[in-house]
Amino acid sequence: MLVQVPGLLTAQEAAKVRGVIDAADWADGNLTSGSQSALAKQNLQLAEGSSAARAAGDLVREALARNPLFMSAALPHTVYPPLFNRYRPGDGFGDHVDNALRFQREAGVRLRTDLSATLFLADPESYDGGELVIEDTYGVHEVKLGVGDLILYPASSVHRVAPITRGERVASFFWIQSLVRDDARRALLFDMDLAIQRLASGAGQAEPAIVSLTGVYQNLLRMWAEL
Repeated sequence: MLVQVPGLLTAQEAAKVRGVIDAADWADGNLTSGSQSALAKQNLQLAEGSSAARAAGDLVREALARNPLFMSAALPHTVYPPLFNRYRPGDGFGDHVDNALRFQREAGVRLRTDLSATLFLADPESYDGGELVIEDTYGVHEVKLGVGDLILYPASSVHRVAPITRGERVASFFWIQSLVRDDARRALLFDMDLAIQRLASGAGQAEPAIVSLTGVYQNLLRMWAEL
C-alpha cells in the first residue's frame, strides 16, 4: 500500500527544518547502511543522533502525531527517529530493500520496519532526477513530491532513488513499526476508516450503520494489533 500524505509540514515548518539541517555538518550516507545498501548508495546524511538531526526530527514527529491521514494509514506503534539525506549531481541509491530491524540506540530498543517513509524537503522543480522508484505487485511507481509532502510504502518493497543530474534533493526518511504488521490487513483497516469518515461527514457519528461499522473496525484492530 502506497499512501501519499500531502502537506505533512507547512511551508513555514519545512523552512524551519531546512534551516536546522542546512546549517549542520553532513557525512557519508553509508554510516547507516546495511551491507547490501552500501554497495548501491551514494549521498550525504546528517549523523544519526546529532543535535541537528534530533531537533529537525522532533519537528517531523510532532507533525506526524497530529496528522490524521498518517495515523490512519500507518497505525504507528513506534516511529524511528527521522534521518535526513542530501543527493547532489551524480548521487543516487540503487535497488535495495530496507533492513527488517533497526536498533534505536538512544532508547535501547529494536524496531521492526513495517513501513518506510520519505518526506520531501526540496522544491521538485529545483532538481532533476531523484525520483523515489518503488516496485510492488502493481508495477513500478515513480514518486517526486512537493516540499512538506510524505510518501508511505511497505519497507519490504524493492526501491531506489534515481540519480541526480541537476540541483539537490533533500529529504527526511524513517521507518515505522505498525500496530498491524501485515500490509494487507493494514490496507483494509485504512480503507474502512476512510469510508467511515466519509459516511460520518454526511450522516453524523450517531447513525446506527456508522456505529456498527466503527465497531467492526475497532474489533478488527483489536484482533490484529500487536502491542
